[in-house]
Amino acid sequence: MGFFRAKDAISGQEGKAYAIINGNVEEMFYAKKIEAKADKKKSSMKSLGHRGEQHKAAGWAGTGTMTIYYATTLFRKLMLEYIKTGKDTYFDMQVINEDPTSSIGKQTTLLKFVNLDEAFMAKLDVDSEYLDEEVSFTYEDVDILDSFGKPILG
Repeated sequence: MGFFRAKDAISGQEGKAYAIINGNVEEMFYAKKIEAKADKKKSSMKSLGHRGEQHKAAGWAGTGTMTIYYATTLFRKLMLEYIKTGKDTYFDMQVINEDPTSSIGKQTTLLKFVNLDEAFMAKLDVDSEYLDEEVSFTYEDVDILDSFGKPILG
């Protein structure tokens, strides 16, 4: 029986992320952590002859957060444009996991129509060695452009 080898576990530091905003590609080298999840929405129902509640998928919602070093004004400018003009910006975000020591290759995920929920407009913290910020967002579509392969078992 084979086993999963430690070298195939994907390092959290081995990856890249890009924001594609109005046709401009911004490498997100200042990102510390990006998480995006799809939440399945379910409706519940009851029926005669069954005491339990049943559930049926009724849609989904894409949500996420990113923790970034406080080293870019990009997201503040997007929020400022909304505040001043009412023009909201939707953009795409590409997240690539690729650890060169792993035999499973890379995974590329494209989050489409990303929209910020919030943005820090200013920040100071005398107790912080490095300033960072957490930004929540939603997205409306997703594609997996590259998929991990199967690992070579030990």
